[in-house]
Amino acid sequence: MTESSRAAGAFGEKLRQVRIVPILTLEQVGHAVPLARALVAGGLPILEVKLRTPAAVEAARTIMAEVPGAVVGFGTLLGPRDVELAVEAGVRFAVSPGATPALLAAAAAVPLPFLPGVGSASEAMQAREAGFTLQKFFPAEAAGGTGFLKGIAGPLPDLAFCPTGGIGPGNLRDYLALPNVAAVGGSWLASAAEVAEGAWERIAGRAAEARRLAGGTKA
Repeated sequence: MTESSRAAGAFGEKLRQVRIVPILTLEQVGHAVPLARALVAGGLPILEVKLRTPAAVEAARTIMAEVPGAVVGFGTLLGPRDVELAVEAGVRFAVSPGATPALLAAAAAVPLPFLPGVGSASEAMQAREAGFTLQKFFPAEAAGGTGFLKGIAGPLPDLAFCPTGGIGPGNLRDYLALPNVAAVGGSWLASAAEVAEGAWERIAGRAAEARRLAGGTKA
């Protein structure tokens, strides 16, 4: 068992409680705390901050310091250096869009829950061999949607997934009804325009409605 897989069990349970992970692209550190507070107030405390902007690392650290109850992770990990960044920042989990041998090896060596991105049965099996049974299914709709997840459940019954990519209010229940789906992720909860506008109450309301649709329980 890898260091990461030991840490992933409790995190997987938390995912199954909350059921939805907002995926955040933060261009300005100043937006981080009010956005996180809005989402946590709406019942969605597990927040994935994409490592796609210069503000991402500082934004994550600021949320962790100032928003009680927020469970912050990094998304879009692309290589071993990103794993190091996640550990240095002190985030609670990490996610990648895909998985290379180098990335899997680096993630396996640290006590941080890591969800490698997979889009096929072969990729899911490779991540499983590396010790990761909690995986990100991406891009979910383009890669086969709920049909893929139903099909893979038979030969790989020990795997659980957090599908992202093309998921929103109209189809999240279809995914969450599957036994091998722990939670879904998406960026629809906080658009770039709403974040720039500071529409925090609107975002909090959308988070609460999404949590209601998902039927999650309190984390």
